[in-house]
Amino acid sequence: MAKVGIVMGSDSDMPVMRKAAEMLERFGIEYEMTIISAHREPDVFFEYAKTAEAKGFKVIIAGAGMAAHLPGMCAAIFPMPVIGIPMHTTSLGGRDSLYSIVQMPSGIPVATVAINGGANAGILAAKILATSDPELLDRVKAYAQELKEQVEQKDARLQEVGYKAY
Repeated sequence: MAKVGIVMGSDSDMPVMRKAAEMLERFGIEYEMTIISAHREPDVFFEYAKTAEAKGFKVIIAGAGMAAHLPGMCAAIFPMPVIGIPMHTTSLGGRDSLYSIVQMPSGIPVATVAINGGANAGILAAKILATSDPELLDRVKAYAQELKEQVEQKDARLQEVGYKAY
């Protein structure tokens, strides 16, 4: 089965990146998670990005804060989809990360989810992989159905107790 690489620049990103891993686990997708600083250990980063395809990665999920070069640099080297997760930062609330990831030059796209959007990154990776895996597509569809049913249950409760009691 296809694998997903999950890479982050710091262990402080782990709570967000764990959500991506949890979604991949939910869909039965194998992944490898690692911490690499694109700025502090560029040689390690380049080796990671250059060997990701040979390791069987079909998608990389990269989380980064502040200058947030990790997702873009992955996209510059890795030939398959990269999903960037901008991390919330104390100085600019994650807008710096978001802009760094989403404003990639033409030819080097990075799919970008919301600030701290780890779960959505995992779901997006599953949807990308599901384009060539019918069984995974069925699991993705089942998940969407679960979400729909959750909303329907919440609405039923609202209707049952009334708007003012909710």
